[in-house]
Amino acid sequence: MASYVGVDLGGTNVRAVVGDETGAVRGVARAATPEGPTGIAVTEAVLDVLRRACTDAGVPPAAVRAAGIGSIGPLDLAAGAVTEPANLPDSVERVPLTGPVSELLDTDRVALHNDTTAGVIGERFYSDRNPDDMIYLTISTGIGAGVCVDGDVLTGWDGNAGEVGHLVVDPAGAMTCGCGHDGHWEAYCSGENLPSYARHLHETEGVATELPVSDAAFDAADIFAAAGTDPLADRVIDRVAEWNVLGVASLVHAYAPLVVFVGGAVALENPAAVLDPLRERLPGRVMTNVPDVRPTTLGDDVVLKGALASALTGGTGDPRDA
Repeated sequence: MASYVGVDLGGTNVRAVVGDETGAVRGVARAATPEGPTGIAVTEAVLDVLRRACTDAGVPPAAVRAAGIGSIGPLDLAAGAVTEPANLPDSVERVPLTGPVSELLDTDRVALHNDTTAGVIGERFYSDRNPDDMIYLTISTGIGAGVCVDGDVLTGWDGNAGEVGHLVVDPAGAMTCGCGHDGHWEAYCSGENLPSYARHLHETEGVATELPVSDAAFDAADIFAAAGTDPLADRVIDRVAEWNVLGVASLVHAYAPLVVFVGGAVALENPAAVLDPLRERLPGRVMTNVPDVRPTTLGDDVVLKGALASALTGGTGDPRDA
């Protein structure tokens, strides 16, 4: 039985899975993502979880036929590496991936994707519907999307297509994104930036609140937990819903998806505050077909299983290519 490997390299954890030709999981392993001292430490962690996943599956690494990697970015596809990842310390300038993984597994069939592209590949492979036109959107620490149009997964020449969190939703630019530019979707709606947006509304609009906005530990979970009981929490959630619908409407008009699968901790842990408003408001913002908006079918494993599906299908996510 042929074996395939998927890797999910995140800013917090690195995971690996070994599967068979049907996509069924046979072995798994995970570890904390090292914070340096250099990118080589991260590469070694990837190789270590790969070895352990193979051991768990009872498969020698050299017997693996192909591998897919879903990773934090930015990517340098030509070099098969992550370059200056925003989620890791500045000392981690470059993380070689495809070369070392190819050497360990003794195969040149190693595909590298950003994490949301891996997500859309996974949704396409494991979905009951397997549509040719679909989007996987993550609303988490950051915001990004993987896009499939007419059966083609869009990657971009450098592997960095789908950075939709940097779409401008607010031309007035009240909030500055972590990338340094103003008005980006991610600056308002990501888990990382929600507390800053709440403070902004509290200071500029004088909304009363019992939320600990001045506390350094104040986070997005505090806002969602206070929904329905705190005026500021309700104001933030309502505004965030509007920014989200503007962002998703732009994706719909650009790519005409039949379905938008939504993942990421912010969305999955708060579906009534994030997904329900999207479904309710999107028809009023879209002049073309309104897609189904639904939570990811793969939960926290969407990137990991997408990486495995990439190995199985050569990056298309189409089960017919497995």
